[in-house]
Amino acid sequence: APRIPLVSNVTGGMATAEELCDPGYWVRHVRAAVRFADGAGTLAEQGIRTLIELGPDGVLSAMGQDIIDGSFIPSLRADRPEGHTLTSAVARAHVEGVGVDWAAFFAGRGAEPVELPTYAFQHQRYWLEVGVSSSNVELAGMSAADHPLLGAAVETPGTGGLLFTGRLSLDTHPWLADHAVLGSVLLPGTAFVELAIRAGDQVDCGHLEELTLETPLILPERGAVQVQLAVGGPDGSGARALSIHSRTAGRAWTRHASGRLAPARPVPPAEPAAWPPADAAPVAVEGLYDGFAAAGLEYGPAFQGVRAVWTRPGEVFAEVALDEEVAEAAGEFGLHPALLDAALHAVALGDLVEGTGRARLPFAWTGVSLHAGGARSVRVRLSRVGADTVSLTVTDPAGVPVANVDALSLRPVHAGQMDAARGGARESLFRVEWVPLPERQQTAEDAARSWAVVGDDAFGVAAAFGPDGPGPDVRPDLAALDGPVPDVVFACAGGETAAGDVHEAAVAALTLVQSWLDEERFASSRLVLVTRGAVGDGLSDLAGAAVWGLVRSAQSENPGRFVLLDLDAEAVPIGSLGAALGTDEPQLAVREGRVLVPRLARVTAPAETAPAAAESDGTVLVTGGTGALGAVLARHLVTERGVRRLLLTSRRGEAAPGAAELVAELTGLGAFVRVAAVDVAD
Repeated sequence: APRIPLVSNVTGGMATAEELCDPGYWVRHVRAAVRFADGAGTLAEQGIRTLIELGPDGVLSAMGQDIIDGSFIPSLRADRPEGHTLTSAVARAHVEGVGVDWAAFFAGRGAEPVELPTYAFQHQRYWLEVGVSSSNVELAGMSAADHPLLGAAVETPGTGGLLFTGRLSLDTHPWLADHAVLGSVLLPGTAFVELAIRAGDQVDCGHLEELTLETPLILPERGAVQVQLAVGGPDGSGARALSIHSRTAGRAWTRHASGRLAPARPVPPAEPAAWPPADAAPVAVEGLYDGFAAAGLEYGPAFQGVRAVWTRPGEVFAEVALDEEVAEAAGEFGLHPALLDAALHAVALGDLVEGTGRARLPFAWTGVSLHAGGARSVRVRLSRVGADTVSLTVTDPAGVPVANVDALSLRPVHAGQMDAARGGARESLFRVEWVPLPERQQTAEDAARSWAVVGDDAFGVAAAFGPDGPGPDVRPDLAALDGPVPDVVFACAGGETAAGDVHEAAVAALTLVQSWLDEERFASSRLVLVTRGAVGDGLSDLAGAAVWGLVRSAQSENPGRFVLLDLDAEAVPIGSLGAALGTDEPQLAVREGRVLVPRLARVTAPAETAPAAAESDGTVLVTGGTGALGAVLARHLVTERGVRRLLLTSRRGEAAPGAAELVAELTGLGAFVRVAAVDVAD
């Protein structure tokens, strides 16, 4: 009897010494079905609750959890370092009560046992926080930015501007993982405001005049994003342009936001008004974040800051606070992005925007001033100032001003924006593509291969061999194959479209496959099931498609025993097909005389619609054309829509800050641009 009891994969019960010493048992072990569920049940009956999987991955561990109540521990994982995974497995087993020979485990590593203190451990973290060393930054010729989202700052010679750099990742800024939009972790729009305000403080421009968010910044699950914030030199009024770009390793820079900084405004006086207003009605906040999740906005604890809400027509009043873990770092920010973002969540509980069930994100900020930093909790008054546009007044719990936002425009977010922000590829979505099989010269082994066709030769496989050379042995069924079994046996399947015919074809294919596997004499041969139009573009054979689905499962359980071959309406290229069958490809398709094989390819985002050419040489009028939004629209019209004549109007006209630079930029793109000082309200 074995020294260590064994559970048999053949019977699902405890293996006996007679079975283990019987060669026939091991033959059955190789050929018969694996009774994994029965074996797991036997272990459970023996009182086993901790199971360690010894293999290249954790497949059985995942399956076993659905069978018995126990702890399944994989010792290796395909996508993880072996040493780390194995050590984790030992640790998990120890936690589950499994005895571990620690002396053997630490042998040769210089580890020694130490005495533990007799009092309870003091739970205090000593992990070193990952950050940017100011000394390293200065050695590189830059100065430290002194901000959690930025690493360094450097002056740009000759312009009077500044360039800030930083590195964002879910490892260094784990709280950002709690801001997920449509399945992707997104840098919140409030973080762009925080970056702009920090840059403004550095250049004595404490008022964010405008900031337009152009492209979402998606944070990858692994790795980091490099961020650059560029602040231009001052104009005649002391204001400065700014832009925020990012890139991942090996990618081009993407501009995410652009705007304008101006000198700070006076701090408004504290608001002594009663809180909340007497005529404001309380609103329940329970279920708020469940509703956001249903709309695709998945906020984690760091961003679930709404504590209480009151409303009255056109206004929403909210109390917002940071999560305790995030609040510890509030003093490092001007206004923590999670706190300001949570303040915007109260919009969903009032009448400030149309269709509150749609996911909306900040798009354009106007007139943002920060009066006090480091807030952990705030009171917020949100007021409707236009279509999908609100203003914010933020104070501390005592009514002391913290921040003001003159106007914030919100815009719906959709999956297409996320796809474009990922750079055109859906990282985890694949499709099957049929690609040509590399040409292979026919070998002597290919020429010596023997063939047979069984059943109804509906697609003329036998005739494709032609009169020259040895043709296939044609038989009515498998039972009629007497004598030596041919190396390759063809069987036609499918060819019908009615529901009943599909069922019959699937049953017939199943019977054929089972018969092929039951007879030992077919073990060294391959069965090729032939269909026509069952896969790929222009699928027309529904019955054949069902056969493909069935036989794919048989292929995974019996590698090398079956081949799926799909033909088109043209003649069967038996020469190239014979060479293809000499490979290990389990699935083949013949199209226009070429042999194709399936391969997985990433799904790319659909290409954008080609730019529409201008229908005429008419002039396009853009009101507010010299502002941030107007400039974005003007560039889009010229570069994407082919517009060549623009009239940009604003109250200040050519005297508007940045107007001359915008005209020069658009002119360089081939447009004729006029700027006029016009009040469209007249």
